Amino acid sequence: MQQKLKRLYPKISLITISAVYLLILVGGIVRSTGAGMGCPDWPKCFGQYIPPTSLDELPADYKEQYSQLRLNKNIRLAGWLQTLGFSNVAYKITNDASILEESDFNATKTWIEYLNRLLGAVIGVLILLTVISSSAYIRSRPVVFWVSFSTLILVGFQGWVGSIVVSTNLLPGMITFHMLLALIIVAFLIYAHQAVDDQRIMLKPVKEAVLLRRLLLISMGLYLLQVGIGTQVRELVDQVAISMGQSARSLWIENLGMTFYIHRSYSLLILALHIYMAYIMINRMKLNGREVLFIQTLVVLIGLEILSGALMAYFAIPAILQPIHLVTASLIFGLQFYMYCVVRPKVEARTKVA
Repeated sequence: MQQKLKRLYPKISLITISAVYLLILVGGIVRSTGAGMGCPDWPKCFGQYIPPTSLDELPADYKEQYSQLRLNKNIRLAGWLQTLGFSNVAYKITNDASILEESDFNATKTWIEYLNRLLGAVIGVLILLTVISSSAYIRSRPVVFWVSFSTLILVGFQGWVGSIVVSTNLLPGMITFHMLLALIIVAFLIYAHQAVDDQRIMLKPVKEAVLLRRLLLISMGLYLLQVGIGTQVRELVDQVAISMGQSARSLWIENLGMTFYIHRSYSLLILALHIYMAYIMINRMKLNGREVLFIQTLVVLIGLEILSGALMAYFAIPAILQPIHLVTASLIFGLQFYMYCVVRPKVEARTKVA
């Protein structure tokens, strides 16, 4: 049984990683279509396991009902936040009238959000299967099991955070946290998967290999900061869209403020850092294997990310580009983290002198 689970684990974990990326893409579609509040409650949708398809299926006072439910939940949440010292956030949650504003029912948005939640439930099952199959390594490689088990806990926490995002009506800051937590889940899954893969890339010379690992670590830190700034820009877009309306869509970008310009310029620093890493690997380390393919893919993905961002800026943020921009950002981080896990300096064993 253990041998069967060991054979299954790499396949299941790879399917799970792919499914998480699919969920990130679908989450981007939810955001770009404005379907985030398509279901005003959680985990059900309009109190049902199968959401309604028309307004006739809802009571006349559905807005008041779900607004009150969210208010009750937010009061409890504010109490916890107050205890933890987040007084300003607690105050905003209970005193910002816009948080309790209920959207008009829209069947398309409701079903987009519902399908997003269904995919999240499927991923929960896949994570559970990943944990079960990883139990085969609990003696030989315990880190695989414990990281997989920790991922299951994180997914449960992510589901709870998702419910808070809904109850606070897409509160700025919560969406950023939701996104960064998704990347942490991706990192945990990748780490556990590569731990049984044994596909280490042992590089020489050692000095350049150590430098490359340090640069990868720095690039991940800088990139996570870039993702955080990017999600803040997305939150600003929502605020500008509400204040200016769809008719002024072409003017949204110029009203985003300094955060947008920092995000735009910072991307060039990220690109330059990865080009430098490619230079080290190709010209100083004289590499031409899959490790070079990885760094070349990273440079291409970052270039595509910058291109999609530029297209959004110059063409009034078309909805079709937003999920592409988001999932490309997630792929970049995943590949960065995978390279950091597998790249190792190759230290030659010393020969004893008689």
